[in-house]
Amino acid sequence: MNKTNPMLLIDYYKAVHAEMLPKGMTKSVSYFTPRMSRIDRWDKVVMFGLQGLIRTYLIDYFNREFFKRPFAEVIAEYKRVLDNTLGENAYGIEKIEKLHRLGYLPVEIVALPEGMRVPVHVPMFGITNTHPDFSWLPQALESLISAESWHPMIAATVGYTYREIVNQYYDLTCDDGLDRARALGAFDFRGEECTESAVKAGAGWCLSFLNTATVPVVPYLEQMYCCDCTREPVAFGSPSTEHAVMCSNFAVDGDEITLLRRLLTEIYPNTSFSAVLDSYDYWNVIDTILPQLKKEILEHNGCLLVRGDSGDCVSVVTKTVFKLWEEFGGSVNSKGYKVLNPHVKAIYGDSITVQRCEQIYRILMENGFACSNVALGVGSFSFQCIEENGILKPFTRDTFSSCIKATYCEIDGRPYPIFKDPKDGGFKKSQKGCCSVFEENGELRYRDGLTWQETSDGDNLLQTVFKDGILVREQSLQEIRGRLHNGAF
Repeated sequence: MNKTNPMLLIDYYKAVHAEMLPKGMTKSVSYFTPRMSRIDRWDKVVMFGLQGLIRTYLIDYFNREFFKRPFAEVIAEYKRVLDNTLGENAYGIEKIEKLHRLGYLPVEIVALPEGMRVPVHVPMFGITNTHPDFSWLPQALESLISAESWHPMIAATVGYTYREIVNQYYDLTCDDGLDRARALGAFDFRGEECTESAVKAGAGWCLSFLNTATVPVVPYLEQMYCCDCTREPVAFGSPSTEHAVMCSNFAVDGDEITLLRRLLTEIYPNTSFSAVLDSYDYWNVIDTILPQLKKEILEHNGCLLVRGDSGDCVSVVTKTVFKLWEEFGGSVNSKGYKVLNPHVKAIYGDSITVQRCEQIYRILMENGFACSNVALGVGSFSFQCIEENGILKPFTRDTFSSCIKATYCEIDGRPYPIFKDPKDGGFKKSQKGCCSVFEENGELRYRDGLTWQETSDGDNLLQTVFKDGILVREQSLQEIRGRLHNGAF
């Protein structure tokens, strides 16, 4: 993270709006809302990431890079950048000076509990000022909050979508009690936009699954969401080869069987591991080399996960299951589906889109195999894009048209509902006034047109989570997982 003055984490025009607002304005309220969905299979968004944003930016970053830095240094930095890029007379510096002297961020954030699945149109959180001199501040923070909010929510929604697929097919083909949170893993780190993006995507994924290759997800969740990997399942990795390992050993040994035997008997005699086997001729390894290692595989105190990494992943992974059954056999579970010998399993490490996941499970089921015979991996594509009806739909803030819009203000002690309603805008119509979110027949709904004071009704699910520089409601990873999966994580 850079060391930019946080009041410069804005779009340029945010620097000039304070002077444009109505005189006598002492309060403003804005709401973050998914206004529509561009994805056919999604009409709800998983609420996630706000607590991480609050801790990272609104508390730690603001304190370190603004309030605890010398006044002269902070103001000089702000002026140097804007004087030379926006113009000396284009903005007012007094509001920044006054904020620094105040010594804390005078805003309150009310939010739905994280882990809720929120229908489009329903506000997920709101922000208001707590000091009458800073009614400009909620919208000044819009760019930062919006940029940090939409991606973790989409990643959590992606993870939940895969978990729904797992639940559906495990219900049909697998013994009850299997750990569904280990059915899929995320392998997206290297393909995300940046390290911070990878960590937040991984955190969203871990609301629905435990397996991930992204190690920094663990300390992030521990720091942001009250968990401890030494005391509870936060996330798990697994030993695995990669092509550099396979190819370098082939260069020395002149074959692939030598390394596989060493992995089974010397390196991981008591540990499950996966081995990527397509560096040269995948089906030769499956048909010729694995049978030669049958004794070592069956005596191995663990599971060898057989990994393809090229070709049609649906065909490769399902065909692998069929061939492993022919060579190693297995058993039939309580629902009448074949389960491979526990010493072998098929794995495909990425490329598993939601459609391919469904196809793989369906093919296995149609051929009499339990879906637990495969471990599947989700790569960066699925965290950044989805294919529907032959069209690639990339994920952006506009996937759900997620935005922060001002809907209420108080001027000279009088409440004013404010709103936008473009004649040709359709989904861009905003709420009007303050909002209350409530549950009705198992679905979240909202009412608007309220004053700020009226939102304190007991049934309002938008509750204060942050106020005046302090996180006032802390939520744990365990709590959020339980809420998202109705206690059945």
